[in-house]
Amino acid sequence: MPRTVATRAFKYVDWTAAKLAGAAFDTIQFFNKRNPNPAFTPKWSDKPLLKSWEKTKPELGFPRQTDSLCPACVKQARERIINGDQDWRTLLNEKVGEIKATIVERDGQVWMLKDCPKHGHFEDLMAIDSKFLGWIEKNFPGRDIPAHNDATLHNHGSSTIKHGRGSVLTVDLTNRCNMMCDPCFMDANQVGFVHELTWDDVKQVLDNAITIKPRRQMSVQFSGGEPTMSPFFLQAIKYARQLGYNSVQAATNGIEFAKSPEFCQKAYDAGLRYAYLQFDGIGNDANSHRHIGNLFDVKLRAINNMHAAGIEIILVITLVNGVNNDQVGPIIRFATDNPKKIAFIAFQPVSFTGRDEDITPERRLRQRYTLSHLAQDVKKQTGLTEPTRDWFPISLFGVFSDFSDLVHGPGAEWGQVGCGCHPNCGVGTALMVNKETKELAPVPQFLNIPQLIKDTQAITDAARSKKFSNFMMALALLRNYQPFKAPKSLALVDLFKKFDKSLGATGKNYGEVSAKRTLDDTLKRRQDPWNFLFVAGMWFQDLFNYDFRRTEMCIIPYGTQLGEISFCAYNTGIGWRNIIENMYKTATVAEWYRKHGRHEVYAANKSVPLESYSHSLAVNPTDAARTRVLSDGPQTAHEEERERRRLAREAAEMQAIYEEMVLKKKKSPEEQLVQVGMLEKPARREQTVVAK
Repeated sequence: MPRTVATRAFKYVDWTAAKLAGAAFDTIQFFNKRNPNPAFTPKWSDKPLLKSWEKTKPELGFPRQTDSLCPACVKQARERIINGDQDWRTLLNEKVGEIKATIVERDGQVWMLKDCPKHGHFEDLMAIDSKFLGWIEKNFPGRDIPAHNDATLHNHGSSTIKHGRGSVLTVDLTNRCNMMCDPCFMDANQVGFVHELTWDDVKQVLDNAITIKPRRQMSVQFSGGEPTMSPFFLQAIKYARQLGYNSVQAATNGIEFAKSPEFCQKAYDAGLRYAYLQFDGIGNDANSHRHIGNLFDVKLRAINNMHAAGIEIILVITLVNGVNNDQVGPIIRFATDNPKKIAFIAFQPVSFTGRDEDITPERRLRQRYTLSHLAQDVKKQTGLTEPTRDWFPISLFGVFSDFSDLVHGPGAEWGQVGCGCHPNCGVGTALMVNKETKELAPVPQFLNIPQLIKDTQAITDAARSKKFSNFMMALALLRNYQPFKAPKSLALVDLFKKFDKSLGATGKNYGEVSAKRTLDDTLKRRQDPWNFLFVAGMWFQDLFNYDFRRTEMCIIPYGTQLGEISFCAYNTGIGWRNIIENMYKTATVAEWYRKHGRHEVYAANKSVPLESYSHSLAVNPTDAARTRVLSDGPQTAHEEERERRRLAREAAEMQAIYEEMVLKKKKSPEEQLVQVGMLEKPARREQTVVAK
């Protein structure tokens, strides 16, 4: 029988099985929904698992009102605290800089509008497509278990995290970096001091994290700055694994990993599972705004070295409208061309904070990029996915975490990773990609996700035995499967394996992920012929779109010397990062340099020296050869500052000409000397740059 005929025959078998599974599920569920078992309290929580109807939700839809911040009031208060003119503890009891905001639909878009009595009106774009945001909010399943046993670690006034178990605990090991990026939400290398955790600090943060209930099997992400610059980088990875975290990752620019395969091996041996790799586009031109001459070559070499060592790679892209959003399609193509090496793409629409906090309104509106932009760009640039069919809030995956918590039972030491964030925070979709043939399709194209979610919630709410719940889950998966819309070579058994591997429902060993994991385990997990390529969008807040309903549901807390703080409250909000790093700064930059010497910084288009440029990745030559066409106007905070200085200089020159020619005002000899110096200095500086 020809293969195409055989394949189609198997699809009919799967279609028949799906129909039979649907009838069986409905029949069994008619009885299963009656008299559900009570929720148990697992070992990792002091509160019982929530039924779906017990989950609360913030106010959603538009128009709606929320609590936000005045961008001007916040900066003034932060400066007073850092200068010692205001006690930081006022943030615990007072609503510093807070104002009301209204989220409205306007001309098919969604906007946040707010007014400060002192500083006037502010507004910012939240979505270019109100239907898309409405779809995302509609599919939000509700908040996770409230955080508890956390009074000392979650105590940050209005910025306190109140809900959920989190998914990624971020620990900044250092604010030093070997790059000078713009944008940079933490303003690395530019704050005038070094803030670097001691080994005791690292241990304390990680020890504290496992005391919070629900006890969370989060990823522990070591970040910075550039975390590989910390002397405790490898030691911290090893300690996190010893505590029991099965997923340890590093948010890195990849330079050290690209330079040394031996370093990659040491990181893997210490327990590094994922590299959260900064990745802005395909080709060196697409990365040129990072001001390293061979940065794309560095990324390719880093991926090659890390994958060979056993580390999995997550591509992380900061998207700026008019700068690199044209790279959405090329990056997805790069991942689907290399499905054995890339399993996750995390797009991050730019947050105007750190170096960009003082952005002009003109550039902010020109460069603002939202999750709805992302969904549209994926469709336009790849032809894959439909925005209101294939994209969902990443919190929707919490429904599968709830099911996994049920089948792991009350004796489990850790709760499953839970993505219970606000629906405005993050969205995601998935592509099923054959690792050999590169055949692919969006998962929601052949799997009815909304109905599967309802079925999964019904199974979890019934709270039956592990075997029965797994059986019902298999029926639910099968009945929502549409085989003729799936990749031709995808078999039903492949789909079951993918879900079981992700949820760990049956307990089958697909390769160990605990602290006992070996390279053999990693290679065993990689033998799967199919790749679930997750494409996520995570939109961090800034002062112009800040919403406290999002902050209190944060799933990416920062572990600090003052407890665990919401990602957005730490990097934006009132500015906990600035406050804490000033309180616990290690040394001034000058003091650090005197004691430790200067670390190398790759900037001004300097290339990173690599022993080898070889790699085994597929790179689309057309995508790599593309040259960016930037929008008009300043692109970065540095360019805006340079433009402000130019305009100020021209204004001073025009004023001087006016006074001399119109008012007939004569300059003193001293003023003439100053004016000559003002005119000549920029010219000399420009010549120096060209000479270099």
